[in-house]
Amino acid sequence: MTITNEPQAPARRAVGISNGGALSTRVDVAIRGIRVAAPVHREGGAGPSDDGHVLFQGLQSAIPQSQDSPYLVDDGRLLLEGEDTGIEVTPVARPRFYDLATADGVSYEAIARLHGAKVLATTVVQTCVRYDVAERCRFCSIEESLNSGATVAVKTPSMIAEVAEAAWRLDGVEQMVMTTGTSKGRDRGATHLARCVRAIKAVVPELEIQVQCEPPGDLTTITDLYEAGARSIGIHVESMDDDVRRRWMPGKSRVSMDEYRAAWREAVRVFGRNQVSTYLLVGLGEDPDEMVAGAQELIDMGVYPFIVPFRPLRGTLATDVDHVPAPHGSVLHDITFRVSEALIAAGMKGTDQKAGCAACGACSALQTAGG
Repeated sequence: MTITNEPQAPARRAVGISNGGALSTRVDVAIRGIRVAAPVHREGGAGPSDDGHVLFQGLQSAIPQSQDSPYLVDDGRLLLEGEDTGIEVTPVARPRFYDLATADGVSYEAIARLHGAKVLATTVVQTCVRYDVAERCRFCSIEESLNSGATVAVKTPSMIAEVAEAAWRLDGVEQMVMTTGTSKGRDRGATHLARCVRAIKAVVPELEIQVQCEPPGDLTTITDLYEAGARSIGIHVESMDDDVRRRWMPGKSRVSMDEYRAAWREAVRVFGRNQVSTYLLVGLGEDPDEMVAGAQELIDMGVYPFIVPFRPLRGTLATDVDHVPAPHGSVLHDITFRVSEALIAAGMKGTDQKAGCAACGACSALQTAGG
């Protein structure tokens, strides 16, 4: 399979800049990366990888680390080709819980990772039924961190609860994100997520939790996740364009958009408006206007569209086989700005979510734009 991702033409309308030049710069570093010594980073996996975690103007940010970038962080300032941009960037400190291990010798860092400055994240099952080459999402590297020995295949509820308690107590973690590789079962992995949520809430009831999964075959599972103690949920589609989905997600695209819409509506009913989110990836070849229209549909439904650029990550088919580049910066800026406008108009902010990717905001420029 060959996937092309030619730089798309600049957007059809002029875009404004929120917070001075911060949005433009935040978008640019998302594409071109930064040179920074970031103690909190990761390579491979299901979530943000090949990134350094920093505070960008005080906002949690996961930004690609690239020695070829014209951006350099020096003494807490972001420099562009040696000139001070006026933007403060501070690397997130290595958390203390990383130094601990379970009684049988499993490193806490192999069980859950710090994302941003105050978010604990884990993939509870690090394998996916769709990871065969013919089925695999071409931007995903969920099993690469497992293959490298950086994590374990299945995190038990007690194991995750132990790490969550330590991260909350030692490092002030405020929220947790739990995702999973898709299982063969009808629940697609959601049942194990619910078990893990219950175990965490039993020892750290104050910790807010977001769960992430595909639409479960039985929608009552969404209520099970809420009753276990999760207060936000991510049901990630990545693109609402069926042609794009078939090219990029051959296995996952067989879960129809009708199933996604039914799951989002049920999740909004159970979790509430703006406690449900989905990723939309810029750079898969989708028309920008159609992506913004899809984001508006989600917002009208009460679902937060989390706008994130496609990232050329090592260990993915898109990078290693297809050689797909990052999206054009002007397109990412335009979509981010327009979706942030729609979110502001709807009174939906990522920071109003109890937990999760939109609440953290590190992988997107939406919070910089006010969304």
